[in-house]
Amino acid sequence: MPTFENREGQKIYYEEYGSGDRYLLCTQIGHAENSFEKEMARRGFHVFLLTNRGFGRSEHITADYPGHWYDKFAEDVIDFADYKGIQRFSYSGASHGAGTGWHVVLNFPERVECFFAVVPGPHSLAEGAMSYKKMLELGLVEPKPMTMPTDDPALLARRKKEEDADAARRKAPDYEQIYNDPLSQNIQYGRPLASLGSEEALIAALKKIETPVLILGGTEDFISRPDLMVRSAENLKNCKLVIYSGFGHNLDIYEEMADEAEHFYRNWTENGRIYTAVKP
Repeated sequence: MPTFENREGQKIYYEEYGSGDRYLLCTQIGHAENSFEKEMARRGFHVFLLTNRGFGRSEHITADYPGHWYDKFAEDVIDFADYKGIQRFSYSGASHGAGTGWHVVLNFPERVECFFAVVPGPHSLAEGAMSYKKMLELGLVEPKPMTMPTDDPALLARRKKEEDADAARRKAPDYEQIYNDPLSQNIQYGRPLASLGSEEALIAALKKIETPVLILGGTEDFISRPDLMVRSAENLKNCKLVIYSGFGHNLDIYEEMADEAEHFYRNWTENGRIYTAVKP
């Protein structure tokens, strides 16, 4: 089982896909059978998927970082890059994984080529700092569907395959120990950038980001709402926002997303713009 030790001596689990020197790093609580990042590996990117400290096959810990969990997750990304000798990389993440991305590009901007931010928000701090996961646990919000209906048989087949893989994973003898350990269940990582304290300070932070950011989202997302993604795009210096109608928080059209990411990455690395080179 591949792991490395972060600066605090904690073991972080990771998976590797693809090869070459176009690096794409991502850290999440867990990674699905199919994903945007795995599709990017098929497109020639060298992808590393980390599992957040304290979760899954990474070391379960007793340490707590109130208001700064995402800073720690971001440190782990940098520690991994150093461990692998990767000086520059693109970062990708969805939802809470994108939350880490905001901290990576703010705390370590010199290391990131592009940020592929999938359903990223970030949440409005005017609406509180509690994560949706915690609000759901406390019964403060009603559960809503993350994945929206579709009439695409191929997409339905993909979702069924994902459900079957998840069901098989839950039957594994070590599932409870790995994924439902009380140490992991008690972690409250909150919302990204919560330590900034206010929506005004969050917007000021977004305006400082020069890293090119591709935001991908859906019109039916009730967590990373379209108005939040538009707010982010309005305040980022180098941003492209793509919102798909009829999709929610589980944005699973990976081929389409990878098309957008490849195009965005090529434009930035070849001409330093978020759009195709203009011919005078």
